[in-house]
Amino acid sequence: MLKAIIEFSLRNRFLILMGAVLTVLGGIYAVRTTPLDAIPDLSDTQVIIYTEWPGQAPQIVQDQVTYPITTKMLSVPAAKVVRGYSFYGYSFVYVIFDDGTDPYWARSRVLEYLSGLSADLPKNVTPRLGPDATGVGWAFMYALNSPKHDLAELRSMQDWFIRYQLASVEGVAEVASVGGFVKQYQITVDPHRLHAYNLSISDIAMAVERSNAEVGGRSMEMAEKEFILRVRGYAQGVEDFRKIAVGRGPGGTPIQLGDVANVQLGPDMRRGIAELNGEGETVGGIVVVRYGVDTREVISAVKARLDQAMKSLPEGVTYTVAYDRTALIDRSVATLTGTLVEESIVVALVIIIFLMHLRTALIPIIILPISVLAAFIIMHLQGISSNIMSLGGIAIAIGVLVDGVIILVENTHKHLEQNAGRKPHWEVIREAAVEVGPTIFFALIVVTVAFLPVFALENQEGRLFRPLAFTKTYSMTAAAFLAITLAPVLAGLFIRGKLKPEEKNPLNRFLIAVYHPFIDFVINWRKTVVVVAAVLVVWVFFPWNAWIVQPLPEGKAKELAAKLNPAFPYQNLGSESMPPLYGGDLLYMPTPFPGVSPTKAKEILQQTDAIIRTFPEVHHVFGKVGRAETATDPAPMDMIETTIMLRPEKEWPEIDILDAEGKVVAHRHRTVAELTDALNSAVQIPGLTNAWTMPIRTRIDMLATGIKTPIGIKVAGPDLKELERIAGQIEAVIHGVPGTGSVFAERVMGGNYVEFDINRDAITRYGLTVGDVQEVLQVALGGMPLTTTVEGLERYGVILRYDRDYRENLEALRDIVIPVKMGGTNSAAGMGDAGAPARMAQIPLRQLADVRVVAAPMGVKSEAAVPNAWIYVDVQGVDIGRYVRLAKQTVDRAIETGELKVPTGYSIFWSGQFEYMERASQRLLIIVPVTLAIVALLIFLSTGSYIKTGIVFLAVPFSLVGAFWMLHLLDYNMSVAVWVGIIALAGLDAETGMVMLLYLDLAYDDAKRDGRMRTTADLREAIYHGAVRRVRPKIMTAATTFIALVPILWSTGTGADVMKRIAAPMVGGVGTSVLMELLVYPAIFFLWRQRGLSGPTSPPPVTSMAPEPQPVT
Repeated sequence: MLKAIIEFSLRNRFLILMGAVLTVLGGIYAVRTTPLDAIPDLSDTQVIIYTEWPGQAPQIVQDQVTYPITTKMLSVPAAKVVRGYSFYGYSFVYVIFDDGTDPYWARSRVLEYLSGLSADLPKNVTPRLGPDATGVGWAFMYALNSPKHDLAELRSMQDWFIRYQLASVEGVAEVASVGGFVKQYQITVDPHRLHAYNLSISDIAMAVERSNAEVGGRSMEMAEKEFILRVRGYAQGVEDFRKIAVGRGPGGTPIQLGDVANVQLGPDMRRGIAELNGEGETVGGIVVVRYGVDTREVISAVKARLDQAMKSLPEGVTYTVAYDRTALIDRSVATLTGTLVEESIVVALVIIIFLMHLRTALIPIIILPISVLAAFIIMHLQGISSNIMSLGGIAIAIGVLVDGVIILVENTHKHLEQNAGRKPHWEVIREAAVEVGPTIFFALIVVTVAFLPVFALENQEGRLFRPLAFTKTYSMTAAAFLAITLAPVLAGLFIRGKLKPEEKNPLNRFLIAVYHPFIDFVINWRKTVVVVAAVLVVWVFFPWNAWIVQPLPEGKAKELAAKLNPAFPYQNLGSESMPPLYGGDLLYMPTPFPGVSPTKAKEILQQTDAIIRTFPEVHHVFGKVGRAETATDPAPMDMIETTIMLRPEKEWPEIDILDAEGKVVAHRHRTVAELTDALNSAVQIPGLTNAWTMPIRTRIDMLATGIKTPIGIKVAGPDLKELERIAGQIEAVIHGVPGTGSVFAERVMGGNYVEFDINRDAITRYGLTVGDVQEVLQVALGGMPLTTTVEGLERYGVILRYDRDYRENLEALRDIVIPVKMGGTNSAAGMGDAGAPARMAQIPLRQLADVRVVAAPMGVKSEAAVPNAWIYVDVQGVDIGRYVRLAKQTVDRAIETGELKVPTGYSIFWSGQFEYMERASQRLLIIVPVTLAIVALLIFLSTGSYIKTGIVFLAVPFSLVGAFWMLHLLDYNMSVAVWVGIIALAGLDAETGMVMLLYLDLAYDDAKRDGRMRTTADLREAIYHGAVRRVRPKIMTAATTFIALVPILWSTGTGADVMKRIAAPMVGGVGTSVLMELLVYPAIFFLWRQRGLSGPTSPPPVTSMAPEPQPVT
């Protein structure tokens, strides 16, 4: 069939050329319209259930809201994790779904299960869904500035104008406010005045609620016109509230609210604080983009709308961009675009140098961009964005895309040199294409199929690398079809006229002169060569440390043996989930001790921001304590986040780089790791545990696992006190593990509570219920939201509580009076014996309840409805895989020795990036062998020989020698990115092995067909022609692949860390694979084909070095 496709293409040349033109035009359109993003969206499909219950303690929220919701959500189809957070006044439940679940289907199922929960939740508590955004939806943040307006005024502008302006932009799911003060009408009553006027706090609440409303009275007709009735009643200011009548005094004198309470404007309780550049508080906004949109386009529209909205604000109000993912997107695309251009230029130069014929070199140079454009067409149709991974798939395939075309045009050169003038031009083209076309097609398809394991990756690692696999597969498939359709047509059109013979090319003569003695050597010492190759492969994987060093007794022999450890690369490779996703920005997330007050948290935030801002590499910093007003931010008040926007690295100043002893070792700008270390050394505040991460990576990890550090330990069990004890003991144990950078166990019981323990016997004597006492305390201390004012487009809450003097310390709390209505048998109805309003007795709280300070949770976290305590671990100087293995052994040993006591019903889980690594490893152990079997089947279908299939497969272990040495020399850990590079290398090995075997087979078959295969000397001559005289295409394909990958290794900037780890094993592997194929394959081929042959195996006569016949011109 492949032969028929080639012949059809040559007969219908115009049709093929028009198809290529249409592909180019379609590809250009796809490139211009494909959305841009920094990285693929790595977050899981999530649905957030957010519930507010103002004034309630975390434990109450957990018991009455979070627990009922989480237990219900465990039954939702395709839900794999249900994680709950209970904080002061609100609850979050994150339902995370299986990979590939449609987010809107997930939302509908969650809503379905929520619909039957209302009876299980407290009165007036209504859960609602968070925005339809992903875990990386925070794409744009800004801060408002004004020298003329205070924080309350700025917050009102943000809440009631800017927020709605930006929310109307297409693709914006939500605009969240953070920081500043939310204006609130505060009514603080004097309990003594209430008693003097015989009023209860409930009377005040009812009067206020009934004095702030508007109603309609339907309509009426007058003078043949209809008039709509409206009864005005909204309070418009403090004076309106003060005039509210709350009762009647002696003689019917009205009692106004101002007589018993102070009414003023003040700030609402804050659960979030924002700060800019260490200069003080600010008001910020966070734009959350919707699932599946073009993030860059949405941000551009948001910035345009924000500029327009600022014109409508009072003079002096400006904004500062605190975070803009557009810069990350542009840097990411620029990094890979620059690499692609470098690779294309290098590949073109290599082809021109080897062929010494410009028109011939144009063929692979033309095929290369068409293959890439074809991939973009499919990307566009599939909805894959242009990001570092999708472009990275093309980047690692650049050199391989032209391999098939190089082999075809080189073979065409050979045929034209031998047959030009004796056969029609297009017939020679057809013969050359048919001879190698099927093999190169299968070789390229093998490279494509070898990448199937990447498609099988799941969850976060699958979402990261699947776009890379798609684009590499599409471009390779396009290259395979173009190699047997467009390439023969272009070869017939371009390869004409005088062709310079291969022997007249100085570079080719040099290659033949160098390679020929090696072929003589490997054939003479063929068995030794094969054994040495096998030893080299075993050497790389030999566990020297485990098998030799460790069993030796302590002494000089062991020390000497240990010095040889670096000579065995594989055993020295560490492991990690994925390399750092550096995006040009940093995120500082220190952990203070729980229970820190908002005032102290604000002070810490401003101090740390001011220190960070002093670094010349830092452009600006935007800090946040607590949460923004969005369901996507489940941050407690003791969580600090500072987004650090760095300047472009070319603007970083050069400084003296010091070693551990303080000596200057270099003068240059700092690396990101060095900058992080310097920041960490500068920001040292007692009680603060530092953590430095990347913004996007952290949000993804926190969504997937809840853990903000690379490694997390989760302790699950029913009792929070016991969880805190176990977590504290684990923290102490982990501190002693080598490589521990920092470790912090959550103090789940670290909050401070004022607890009221009501004496039931005492309240019964006064005819009170628990609810009567709770209602007074809830309103008097916590504050009761009564109503909401309507002031044009703005809405502000009204709250009622006791004056601060009556709630500032424990003694004042004990003196709070509980009103008890008196008046005989009718007291329950509120009337005395004479029908007058019943007098109320005031009972001090100290007579009804015990008041004390206790330790209790500031927040309750749970997974699968079971409470959790989390330990955050950061590592330093060691890879994650090795550290976790050692830490697990340490914890297990502590449990065995009794140092760590874990009662029945409690469990310990290891989480964080280690969780991804374990999952990916298990997946690859299944998929890689299956894929190798499929590749072997394809090779067998192409060669029809078990022996040939085995010979081709030998390229894989040969390549791993260079791959693992390269990883060892670059000090890279094994990760999913490295495995992706190794998988790509395996396909590439199979392709180069098939090409090498193709040339040896062609030479062998030609000699056999001409009757020149009777002795081993004839076999040696055939190997010489198949290996030495065809060294040019083999070196060309290897050189284009190798040189195309090298620019990735020296690339810098956003996304470079991931791409380097993909390219490193490919660069090292291609080098050793080609060397071993050139040297070992001929030896193996000789050992295989010498059976049945006789005669000497001496070197061939000198006449065989004569050049082949010159082409007829």
